[in-house]
Amino acid sequence: MADGFVLGPIVSAAVVQDPSLGWRWTEYLTGIVQIIFLTLAVIFVDESYPPKLLIYKARRLRHETGNWALHAKFEEWDVSITELARKFLVRPVQLLMTPICFLVALYASFCYGILYMQLGAIPIIFREIRGWGILVSSLPFICILLGAILGCGANVYNQLLYNKAYHAAGNRAVPEKRLPPMMVGSVIFSGGQFLIGWTAQKDIHWVVPCIGLVLLGTGFFTIFQAALNYLVDTFTMYAASAVAANTFLRSCFAAAFPLVVGPLYHNIGVGPGSSITGGFAALLIPVPFVFYIYGKRIRARSKWSKASVYD
Repeated sequence: MADGFVLGPIVSAAVVQDPSLGWRWTEYLTGIVQIIFLTLAVIFVDESYPPKLLIYKARRLRHETGNWALHAKFEEWDVSITELARKFLVRPVQLLMTPICFLVALYASFCYGILYMQLGAIPIIFREIRGWGILVSSLPFICILLGAILGCGANVYNQLLYNKAYHAAGNRAVPEKRLPPMMVGSVIFSGGQFLIGWTAQKDIHWVVPCIGLVLLGTGFFTIFQAALNYLVDTFTMYAASAVAANTFLRSCFAAAFPLVVGPLYHNIGVGPGSSITGGFAALLIPVPFVFYIYGKRIRARSKWSKASVYD
């Protein structure tokens, strides 16, 4: 996720500044890469959905044995439009109405939106304010990737701790043990935004806002990954619907935030603008702490998540 977000603007900047290519080649390159990966997927990626594999097996056995009565249970499933709508449209909305799914998805989506907000913020800070060139002003995106790598390390370490808790609980999920990276990352994420905003001035060394971008990347990755894991462990058999609700919400934030950053920074300044987003991030800091302490009780009260409460 982070590498594509980081490399895209850098490659695009290199393409755009080449007079022989121009901005259209940013779209051409994207299409070419997609075609390559689609071709590789069609050739090398096999079907892995168990019910579908059973359909293939039943079909093969029918031809081998001549017994045309052989079939997979999945072939008997008569799907109606109403059932599809209830499962794929209504259920994610129902889950989004629960406290855990709403707040965790809101937090993850806000962080996702802030990440995409940097697509407009970094050019303003490093190109407009500091006067860097098109390509050079896109290089600070690498700082977000460095932060994401640090966040990945934190998540891996927490996974080792989670495995111990998982085995201690009789090989059952312990959702709240997913939250420590999110708890630490919440503070880092908010602090990174304040640091970026108030050190954007030209008279402050460029490395300082870059440190803020590293903090932002670290906070984002720890929060976002922990949020997804927590939703999956909490809603068990409804995990796909919970993730779908989160995906819908984060897509809305990712679409809206890049449109806001230009008017926000140009009208009130980078510092005050970053203080607004950093302030909202600070208001969301208690979310993982509350669920770490009271999450089990909250899960037990909901029909969607009580299956994840074992005692």
